[in-house]
Amino acid sequence: MLRSHRMPKKTQSLLGQIDRAALPVHIAIIMDGNGRWARKRGLPRVAGHRAGINAVREVVEGSAELGVSVLTLYAFSVENWKRPQSEVRMLMKLLKEYLHKEIEAIHGNNIQFRTIGRIDELDSSVQIEIEKAIARTSQNTGMIFNVALNYGGRAEIVDAVNRLLRNGGPTAFQAGGVTEKDFAAYLYTAGLPDPDLLIRTSGELRISNFLLWQIAYAEIWVTETLWPDFGKQHLYDAIIAFQKRERRYGGLSPRLVRTGTK
Repeated sequence: MLRSHRMPKKTQSLLGQIDRAALPVHIAIIMDGNGRWARKRGLPRVAGHRAGINAVREVVEGSAELGVSVLTLYAFSVENWKRPQSEVRMLMKLLKEYLHKEIEAIHGNNIQFRTIGRIDELDSSVQIEIEKAIARTSQNTGMIFNVALNYGGRAEIVDAVNRLLRNGGPTAFQAGGVTEKDFAAYLYTAGLPDPDLLIRTSGELRISNFLLWQIAYAEIWVTETLWPDFGKQHLYDAIIAFQKRERRYGGLSPRLVRTGTK
């Protein structure tokens, strides 16, 4: 796929354990631990962010190879603006570098690049690179690769409510109210299946304001692995764990999600 290299035997073994008929349709990942990874090595935080790009490549490649329909990565939250401005500027620089270097490989593998979040609040130079990447891959029919930028789950819900109100919300209320399906159509992820599997790295047991509406029934898998060390092996571990779980959706009869269904 995006990189050509020999897969370690352990990773190959895990790949062989995956039931491709029971893949999570949508995988969402909270990428955490870049700073701790750098600190453990006596390096500046930016070194951790740079190392994290390799993990992004691994996960995008691994997910696309398996046939996952949607992959969403949490890259920059609305709360991240509170970090030192030097770090924020470096994160935006790394994002532009990533898009510039990787978009042709992404396009060549039939992956469609998208973003979710308040993109219009980002620097214009970042917006330009994002628009180029979206346009370049817009006709691709393979995996949808979402990057959450300037994103917050509460902000998304507020934005959805405001869009709903601007588009006939009061009329809908008078007609008997808004359904969950109506509301979901105004979210950033409108038209996409909700995540089946939410992965969090670095061992933290919180969802950090990520896809609050969409992960209502997602299976959560947490690993102590810091994001820069996360690779296909960990992705496969998460999927295997997902496939062993019983999914009840509030009912009594367990069932697994099959590709393209929920």
